[in-house]
Amino acid sequence: MTCTEAKEPNVEKALAKIADAAAKGANVICLQELFAGHYFCQSEDHAKFDQAESIPGPTSNALQVAAKQHGVVIVGSLFERRAPGLYHNTAVIFDADGTQLGLYRKMHIPDDPLFYEKFYFTPGDLGFRSFQTKFGKVGVCVCWDQWYPEAARLTALSGAEIMFYPTAIGWLPEEKEVFGASQHSAWETMMRSHAIANGVFVAAPNRVGLEGALQFWGGSFVSDPNGNLLAKAKHEGEETLIVPCDLGLIDVVRTHWPFLRDRRIDAYGDLTKRYIDDAR
Repeated sequence: MTCTEAKEPNVEKALAKIADAAAKGANVICLQELFAGHYFCQSEDHAKFDQAESIPGPTSNALQVAAKQHGVVIVGSLFERRAPGLYHNTAVIFDADGTQLGLYRKMHIPDDPLFYEKFYFTPGDLGFRSFQTKFGKVGVCVCWDQWYPEAARLTALSGAEIMFYPTAIGWLPEEKEVFGASQHSAWETMMRSHAIANGVFVAAPNRVGLEGALQFWGGSFVSDPNGNLLAKAKHEGEETLIVPCDLGLIDVVRTHWPFLRDRRIDAYGDLTKRYIDDAR
């Protein structure tokens, strides 16, 4: 969805879209990254910390009420104020009865032009997790996490059947003509590869619209465990995807492509190093 700078209209819009998706049969609903406002990390501005909320807080409470009201699982991405001077980019997960199942705090924090997230967010300290919901076991990572196969693997190993990546990624308008197609292709290909390598469904809801100097490219999609695109949103304009996911397909794919079975877990110790300087 597109966003305004003021929080209340975005929350109201999100709640209306949740209600609409639930009415159309959605069971698990994921909102885009930091849906309650503009993507504020385009600059380093101490005043922006005032936008953060504690969890529980007004926005998470509204999502919790919506989950219970509509009988749906909701994944909501929020700017969390954990303590004075300690802020996170956090996804909160509510079950279909409104129970808060837990949090995922974004682990990988970027620092790129117009994505100055290290100024605002402390790296997550809850690890890579999945949550048993009424409608399946849901894993959650956030945006920049989507480039890391280690994050996807560990989330899948925790039992996730569907991995959600709430996202805020877009083009710098001056780069779009030259790099736009390849940037989007890399983003989509990376997550489809996570689906294949781990035998899970992957869903990436991305924001859309022009905010400041960024044109968010939409293109939200859902991939099955074979990496097939089940649905894909357009690049411009708001859109809600309602996508059936047959969780029985996970076992079929994993028994035909037994990547988890054949992992050499005895040989991966060096993954805990930054770089293998003494490579043989």
